[in-house]
Amino acid sequence: MGTSKGKPAEKERAGGRGPTLPRLGDPDVGLGGGALYGPGMRDTSPLTRRAVLGLAAAVPLAAAVPAATATPAHAATAIGGERLGLPGLQVRGGVDVPAKLTARAWLVADHESGEVLAAFNAHKHLAPASTLKMLFADTVLGKFDRTDRHKVTREEIADVPAGSSLVGIKENITYTVEQLWLGVFLRSGNDAVHVLSHMNGGIAKTVAEMQARAADLQALDTQVRSPDGFDHKGQVSSAYDLTLFARHGLKNDDFRRYCGTRTADFPAGGKKTFQIQNTDRLLTGAWGLETYEGLIGVKNGYTSHAGNTFTGAATRNGRTLLVSVLHPESGGNGVYKETAKLLDWGFAHVGRLKPVGMLVDPLSEGGAKRVPADKAAGAKGAGARTASATGDGPSWGLIGGAGAAVALLAGGALALRGRRRRTALAGTPAAASPVTPPAPAAAPAPPAAPAPAGSPAGPHAGPMTPTLPAQPGPADRASPADAGGEGRTPGASGRPGN
Repeated sequence: MGTSKGKPAEKERAGGRGPTLPRLGDPDVGLGGGALYGPGMRDTSPLTRRAVLGLAAAVPLAAAVPAATATPAHAATAIGGERLGLPGLQVRGGVDVPAKLTARAWLVADHESGEVLAAFNAHKHLAPASTLKMLFADTVLGKFDRTDRHKVTREEIADVPAGSSLVGIKENITYTVEQLWLGVFLRSGNDAVHVLSHMNGGIAKTVAEMQARAADLQALDTQVRSPDGFDHKGQVSSAYDLTLFARHGLKNDDFRRYCGTRTADFPAGGKKTFQIQNTDRLLTGAWGLETYEGLIGVKNGYTSHAGNTFTGAATRNGRTLLVSVLHPESGGNGVYKETAKLLDWGFAHVGRLKPVGMLVDPLSEGGAKRVPADKAAGAKGAGARTASATGDGPSWGLIGGAGAAVALLAGGALALRGRRRRTALAGTPAAASPVTPPAPAAAPAPPAAPAPAGSPAGPHAGPMTPTLPAQPGPADRASPADAGGEGRTPGASGRPGN
């Protein structure tokens, strides 16, 4: 497994105060920088007003969302409540959280009410790995009937990054849309993601629609660079946003069914098939873990940059909890063990925990659109400023992607105009103080060779009915594609993630 060069990951504990969130303008998380991968893609420069409006106009969802919804917000956010904008542990009710949690961020929420019961660095910007496929599914799933058939071309799988997790898609084989989605959810197959993306109009169009969808869901920590979650410079999300994706996705019956399927038959050409198994170890009981009672999904992920990531949902006694865990230090099974701990903790303390925030509703479904918290505080009088997520800047409440982008663009334009006016009055040409664009992002390091695709695994199980797991085959591993990010070695077991 390769690792990326850069600063080592900070060591954070759930009981302590973690580092502040990245600020607007940081090279890895700003509005500019990073790249959309695929043929002909290049690093993006900081978004101009024309680019923001043009991108929004190009995405169908933008008609139902403010004009600049394709632009994510990377200022410190307090979406869902001011406490969630603060770094470190947030919990109420006098209940201690489980011991020995090592994740860099996590969140526990009630699926039905949307109440956030506890969180640690809820809005911290981190690489999501394949958990970003939840947003991909929420964006694209409803566009094709599951019985539609599609014959794969070479071009549709030519741009899958080397080192990707694969389900084993082959050109000139015809698949149903349902089979492609099983490849996405069970094997985390980037090849299946790319085929569906090309069916949707291409990688760039799909990425733009995912970004617009994130803005509609008010997932303002998320910046999409790829449809599959493969490591890419500037691609980030948060425990809060991933929980939003899971909660909304589970409203779709197909989404819920796919993410809860343990095994399925997958076409191998002609009349041949092979069995694929879900890489969610709490669902299948693989790699020495027991299945988690009541688990219904949702999605896991692994890259050397993101570490292990997971959002899980489970139901007990009529109550469904959602848990997102990002980048634990405790090895390949650690993300599942820490998720199980937090689920057990949440179910054990039903009725005692008081919410520390809320999972917000999508703007297109009547969700409230907020204004910057510092502006609201200013209306109450001087000195009434609210706490921010970083402690050194304004805390933004719920605000559509358009509001944040337009405010930033307008502010920059006014500042530049004022600067030029002052220099002109002083007899100095405005051109003497040019605005220097940032240098383009560094090219990604060469990825590792691709991992083997799924292979035949004995008796076939029905593709849609969850079954008891077969013995797991070798999991596929995603290799780093970001030359400047942090790396994480696998756990003591040495078993790769997905």
